[in-house]
Amino acid sequence: MVAEDLLQDSFIKAMNQGPGFCELGSPRAWLFQVARNALTDLWRAQGRLLSDPLDLDELPAEEPAEPAPVDALSTCLTRVLSELAPADAQILRACEFEGQTVLAFSLAQGLSLSAAKARLLRARKRLQARMAQACQVQFDETGRVSGHTPRPATLTDPT
Repeated sequence: MVAEDLLQDSFIKAMNQGPGFCELGSPRAWLFQVARNALTDLWRAQGRLLSDPLDLDELPAEEPAEPAPVDALSTCLTRVLSELAPADAQILRACEFEGQTVLAFSLAQGLSLSAAKARLLRARKRLQARMAQACQVQFDETGRVSGHTPRPATLTDPT
């Protein structure tokens, strides 16, 4: 890949600096400058360099990237998580969303590690089943989320 080649060239130039690289005022800025120059040289060699660097009309318009299907589930996930049993929601929030280890959770809750692991596994299965039902999650052939049908938000009666 071109990007990998440019990255490798940039780091080779950094390595060639030897101890002098560590003495640079801003090594990060230096690396960016080297990478930018390498990209400019490549584009110049391919005849792809813009005639006027500030002429942005020549650049192709970037399409706004659609979020990955799994990212679009956040609203549904929040709603379904609140509908789970409190014990399931507690372990999922702690271990899946807040980054707490299962060991730390087990110690904080006075559980054995194997009991906490089993509880987390059961909670994940219940969450997955509930997401599939409530959000009509579709999976591709590899088991990854390929889409879902969001359910409408619950309306409250103002009267």
